[in-house]
Formats: sequence, C-alpha cells, structure tokens
Amino acid sequence: MLKAGIVGLPNVGKSTLFNALTRSRKAEAANYPFCTIDPNVGVVVVPDERAYVLKGIAKTNVVVPAAIEFVDIAGLVAGASKGEGLGNKFLANIRETDAIVHVVRCFVDDDIIHTMGAVDPVRDIEVITTELVLADLDAVEKRLSKTQKLAKGGDKDAAAEFALLERLQPHLNQGKPANVLPDTTDDEKKLLQFFQLLSAKPVIYACNVAEGDLATAEENPFVKQVAAFVKAHHDAAYVPISAHIEAELIDLSAEEAKEFLKDLGVSDSGVSQLIKGTYNLLGLQTYFTAGEKEVRCWTIKKGWKAPQAAGVIHTDFEKGFIKAEVVAYDDLTRLGSTAAARDAGKYRIEGKEYVFQDGDVVLFRFNN
Repeated sequence: MLKAGIVGLPNVGKSTLFNALTRSRKAEAANYPFCTIDPNVGVVVVPDERAYVLKGIAKTNVVVPAAIEFVDIAGLVAGASKGEGLGNKFLANIRETDAIVHVVRCFVDDDIIHTMGAVDPVRDIEVITTELVLADLDAVEKRLSKTQKLAKGGDKDAAAEFALLERLQPHLNQGKPANVLPDTTDDEKKLLQFFQLLSAKPVIYACNVAEGDLATAEENPFVKQVAAFVKAHHDAAYVPISAHIEAELIDLSAEEAKEFLKDLGVSDSGVSQLIKGTYNLLGLQTYFTAGEKEVRCWTIKKGWKAPQAAGVIHTDFEKGFIKAEVVAYDDLTRLGSTAAARDAGKYRIEGKEYVFQDGDVVLFRFNN
C-alpha cells in the first residue's frame, strides 16, 4: 500500500489532521513542538460514492472501499537538513513515503504557539522546501562524484545518471525542488525516483483554517497566498481543510456529522477532498467488481493494462488472464443493469493490451 507522509512545521495541526483522517486519536496533538516523535501510521478509506451506487445495482449489502496509508511525521524546523530538532529522523521518515501532504497553518490563534512567531504560510512552505532541497543537494553532490567515474569508464547507465545529476545540481542550488525540474523525460522521472530524493516526491498542500473560516476558506488571505505561491513555484494543488472541525466529528455518527457541518454552512470539512487529492497525487485510480456478494474498489496505478489490474485481485488472475468484460461506470449507472448495458452495446470484451480507466466495472476471465 502506498504511503503519504503528513509534514509541516510544529503546531500547524498535523497530528490533529492525522487523527481526523484516520478517525482515531492515535496521534498526540499538543501545544508544543515535537509532541510527535515516532511517526503514527493509519489506513484511510478513500471516499467514493460510486461504490454505493453500484451497491444498489448489484443488490448487495457489502461495500469494500479503497484505502491508502497516511503517516504523521514529526514537525520539522529550520536546520533539519543539518540535524536540527528531529531533522535526521524526520527526513528518514519522509524518504519512506511516496507522496507528501504539507500542512500549512492558515489561522491566527494566540493560544497556539507558532514556533517562528507570526503566521506566514509562504515562509513556512519555504522553510520546509529549503530543508528538503538542501538534503537532496547533499545527496546529489555525493552521487555526482561517484557516477562521474563510472560514466568516464563507458558505463551508459552511469552516463545517463550523470547527465541528469549535472542538470539537477544547479536547479537545487537555486532552492527549487526536484519535482519541478523542467523538461524531464519519462526515463529521467524514473531515475529521480531511484535517487530517492525528498523534493522529487509529489506534494499537495493542506491549508488548515479556523473553524469559522471554513465556509469562506477561498477568501482567507492566507489561503490565497498559498494558492498563488504553490501554483507558481511548485505546480501543486491545495485543499482548504479544518483539522479542528474534523477532530470534533470523530465521535459523531454520519448523520450527526452532517448536521454539524450544515450548521457551519459547509457540506464537508475538506478532508474528503484531501484524501481524494492525495489518492490522485499518488497516481492511483479505482476500478470496481460488483456482484451479489459485494462491491469492491480495487486500487491500481494509472496506465495499467488489464493483466496488471487483474493481478491486484490475485496473482493467478494476472498469470492466467484471458479477457476482461468491462462496462464504464457512467454507462452502467445510466442504463441501470449489466443486461441493459450489454443490450446497448456498452459491455465490452477487452484483451491484454487494454488500458484500464478509472471507474471501469469489470469481470475477469482467466485460466487456473
């Protein structure tokens, strides 16, 4: 299962958000730096209303949703790349994740300490980005000297690595993260993953706003600053959320939570959008199997072909793959049944080269 690491400065709401995402109280949330030391890990259900629509069509009572893993990582401080605070531990924990959810404080509260004084979300983003970039720059410079020798010896793979590292070094020296290195080829993107660079990981920004600001979050001046900055400098998405509100919802039933949010003038605290955004950030998509036993959401990487997609159910499905019987979610729900979809010519037989689409509803045929 792919992991998303929740990062940010101390006291920005990371642990509160983690508890909200995982519907638990596993992470200590306190008004002092480093209340999280060892990372907390939780499995989070990916909201997908399509599964519950299919539940009615399939006439089943069971839905098994998709899930991803979130890791609550200790707060970072300036100098982490040189070991300040919990720097080395923090950076090692990020290295083990596949994507980053960067929580940015977008509220003022005199009762909650800000480790850098006043609230300034752009400065906070730059502090963390700088630490990731500095750690990467150190790793790149070490790798450059090693790779140069191999490249000069005629090693073609080393030559490709060296060429990328030579482009990457000045880019990082300018304080820019590796994930916005321009004109990278697919092969170079794979190399960046191989290098395990921290700033090469995809990132989404969670703008943590006060409870009273959620209904008008897009007008929040801090959120506006983040939106403009991350679009210009990180080519990244952002989601306004209220970790405090979500923490209040943990112990409420679904109906009670809905009423609570309605009273605040919103239908969602933003956490559902954040989970979906992170799922997309990880390059994931969902296909469904639907029958009387259950409707199940299966998670695959975008671009996977039919046998790979079958393999997430069981390795035997991939090895013995014959064909996939496929209907698009939109066609199935519009027509109301598999039989109607078949009569309308929307039920297709696909072979090994078929690239799965998000929302495909599938039945596999395979040899035992």
